[in-house]
Amino acid sequence: MEDVQLQPEALQKALDADAAIVLLDVREPHEVAFVALPGIVHIPLGQLMGRAERELDPDAHIVCICHHGIRSMQATMFLRSRDFTAVQNLVGGMDLWSQRIDPGLPRY
Repeated sequence: MEDVQLQPEALQKALDADAAIVLLDVREPHEVAFVALPGIVHIPLGQLMGRAERELDPDAHIVCICHHGIRSMQATMFLRSRDFTAVQNLVGGMDLWSQRIDPGLPRY
């Protein structure tokens, strides 16, 4: 998978097509409690190193999510360095998702 960055619209299109995507939310628990996409796998970034290889399929299509796309890009690059083959970063994170895809979601 060449494209590391995934725009919110492209993710929405893939989800609408029932693509098999693991939505990996790397935000802190209080952030996830405030707003999250349905069906996420929640592993805070600080715990990813210890949990990734136990809890995630290295061959799955994984899209990393955070608030603005910075922590999720770190998670994306970490997983790719560990031979996870299809990992992408959601550009703009939950903030841009709520602006472009679902304006009804709360923003923080």
